[in-house]
Amino acid sequence: MKKIGILGGIGWPSTVEYYAGLCGLAESRNRVQDRAPLPEMAIESLDLAKAEMLVGSDGDEDSWLAFDAYHREALQRLERSGANFAVIACNTAHHRLQQIEHGLAIPILGIVDTAADACAERGVRDVLILGTRTVMASAVFRETFRQRGIDARAPAEERHRQMVLASIDALSRGYDDGASRRIRQVIVESGLHQADSSAAVYLGCTELPLAFPTHKHESLFEVGGIRCINSTALHIQAAFQFAIGGS
Repeated sequence: MKKIGILGGIGWPSTVEYYAGLCGLAESRNRVQDRAPLPEMAIESLDLAKAEMLVGSDGDEDSWLAFDAYHREALQRLERSGANFAVIACNTAHHRLQQIEHGLAIPILGIVDTAADACAERGVRDVLILGTRTVMASAVFRETFRQRGIDARAPAEERHRQMVLASIDALSRGYDDGASRRIRQVIVESGLHQADSSAAVYLGCTELPLAFPTHKHESLFEVGGIRCINSTALHIQAAFQFAIGGS
């Protein structure tokens, strides 16, 4: 079994979900044994406040250099710990994944490709992206979905984007504070049609699924009659399959 490196701390509640989720999958796979073999893991935890402060501006590559370096150096520490591959428990960092992973010797399992593949497999053709401001504006995210024939967009109204950001802020601190209510409202008012089975909402922040605790381990669930793609659960499942030798 491959050793897993987890780059987390951005924010800490989803980092907990990655560790617990990977252990839970290992135990579920080996229920016949008294003591299930668990994958070895190393966690490199970053400072969320520092990561947010280092976020750059698209169109100005120099503004991203410190952000990229902060994440790359942490991944290099995971390399030195003996990790065979790594996951970044944060959608925002994946906006810069191509730059961050430059020069690394171990593969980084991308969250956006994993989720976009899952959408394509399920016949999704219309995606509403919810996440940080960087994620919702990301041409990288939209292009990743477009390459699979999927139209992806952020909420059109600023008030909806603000509601998503307020929810992420609360969840990243470890509490709900109306997050589930706000996200449900954004989904219901998003303009996606309940009868359209090709439409879905991409929960593009690894904290967002925590607004729906009964569904946080499900890769796909419904809110207000609209399908939700759980990027966190999909990423965890993909990491476990990679660790045990799957594709």
